[in-house]
Amino acid sequence: MTTTATAPLGSTVFGALGTTVRLLTTEPLALAEAEAIVRDHLVALDLAASRFRDDSEVSRLAAAARFGPASATTSPVLASSLRAALRAARLTDGLVDPTVGRAVAASGYDADLSVVRGRVAGTGAPAEVPGWRAVELDPVTDRVTVPAGCLLDLGATAKAHAADVLADRLATRLPGGFLVDLGGDIAVGGPPPEGGWRVGVEDADEHVVQVLALHPGQAVATSSTRLRTWTAADGTTRHHVVDPRTGATAAATWAQVTVVAATALEANAASTAAVVLGPDAPAWLGMTGLPARLDTGTDVVTTPAWPAPVAPDPTRPDPEVAP
Repeated sequence: MTTTATAPLGSTVFGALGTTVRLLTTEPLALAEAEAIVRDHLVALDLAASRFRDDSEVSRLAAAARFGPASATTSPVLASSLRAALRAARLTDGLVDPTVGRAVAASGYDADLSVVRGRVAGTGAPAEVPGWRAVELDPVTDRVTVPAGCLLDLGATAKAHAADVLADRLATRLPGGFLVDLGGDIAVGGPPPEGGWRVGVEDADEHVVQVLALHPGQAVATSSTRLRTWTAADGTTRHHVVDPRTGATAAATWAQVTVVAATALEANAASTAAVVLGPDAPAWLGMTGLPARLDTGTDVVTTPAWPAPVAPDPTRPDPEVAP
């Protein structure tokens, strides 16, 4: 079925994984079933990878690794998420690292953000990062082995990977095209609306400054140092991105970084790595060839591949989604 620019879209918004989930489809009649698929997957992901649940696979593995290396056979959801995290680590040469869990917790982010913001959080002292190469995941048995003291943190990649998985799953199982937005990690699947999915790019003050058209084979993600913030015990403001090279909160050179890539995982890995790199990020992103927009809050830098604004469409004056 061909969807015109003026055809109505089915859409829903709900909360999961501590963020806002937006789901859009060109086939409104498929929305209810699509939402059920998304909700079921996110419930399974939370049980597999949440650092804030004592009964999650990640937490149980960390408890077993308290005094020495630990192993466990993972669920399919955690195995898939961990493979994605290790891929992001390889792509960024360790700038995005799934073994930063202890360091993130030491910075104060050891509970849901609403809880963290309600108290003075964190010791202020960096924690050791074991390094992603110390994690082993058997490709046949899905058994994972982590070093002593390791707490896995898939926060930089799990949502993005889930967006990719769900966009593909929905397009395979249901009629129509789909956009899955998990807290700013956006993936699309199936036939898009005419002209593509219109995604609003916001500045650091949450004003839409540009509209991108996403087509199959494209995804977008934004990493911010302004949204998930809290006050640490030493009086400094912290955010959720840790520099794996030091175990400390990354410098807030950029208020936010938006990247377009082939998958939401790749886009998120690049945007997170850019936050870690700080002033060196534009050169690194330029070398990758990825379209990127880096915003300090007062100045904007773009890579050569960053697209020109989409021409205004009077039939669609607002973007379908603005992460």
